[in-house]
Amino acid sequence: MFELLEPICLVTYMADEANEEMAALGHRTYWDGYFASRAAPLGRVPAQVVHAAFYSFAEGEAARHIPSAWETVPPETSFAAWQRGSANSVRRILGDELAGSAGLVRAADLTTKAATSAPTNGRVMYAGLRTLPVPGDPVTRLWHSANMLREHRGDGHVAALLGAQIGGTEAHVLSALEYGIHPPESFGRIHHLPKERLAEVMAGLRERGLVDADGWFTDAGRATKQRIEDLTDELAAPPYDALSPTELAELVAELEPITATLVAAGSQ
Repeated sequence: MFELLEPICLVTYMADEANEEMAALGHRTYWDGYFASRAAPLGRVPAQVVHAAFYSFAEGEAARHIPSAWETVPPETSFAAWQRGSANSVRRILGDELAGSAGLVRAADLTTKAATSAPTNGRVMYAGLRTLPVPGDPVTRLWHSANMLREHRGDGHVAALLGAQIGGTEAHVLSALEYGIHPPESFGRIHHLPKERLAEVMAGLRERGLVDADGWFTDAGRATKQRIEDLTDELAAPPYDALSPTELAELVAELEPITATLVAAGSQ
């Protein structure tokens, strides 16, 4: 389900429409729009709360955008534009025939059934999205519900990382190594951090036996990463308990052509 739904969510970050909507509102940078929109369902919380919920950003990054981005544009306005731009990206990539098909409507309905059925306990980002109205337009509803499931999975991933005592920057290092990026400090999500901070993170992973002297995975590090991913998958399953086996099979079948079209376009 992650592989089927993730390309729907990726348009928000890969395509132009959401960024154009953010710029039209007056957000100065991509990251102003990102933090203002993604954190909007939490309400006007302090930057420390956004930092805690997002988990993987370096200290101080959220505070560079929150609350200043909300002082420029109200949170709910940013999220509405983010959602509108994302849905427009999906609609453009799919084309009129697929975007207007009965299969997409059914996929949106079943995705929404799953996305609105899971417990919210311990799921901060997911719970915030659950407080928002479900859109009536099928394409927007499909994106919104896929995004809810993405944040539900993300909340579970944070719990898995915490259980393994892996911090946000450390998580990026492990992902970089899984992607075959070496040195992992060159990974695009962390390469901008101070060298002293990256050296500290790598030293900590070496001390724990998760990476070797050359900065590659040890067997223990690879096993730790796999345990985190396995637990993330396990914790992501509850929403789909709301679907019968027949409904789940139907959802997979209806999503496959949608996802294939988005993947072929690189979700952009």
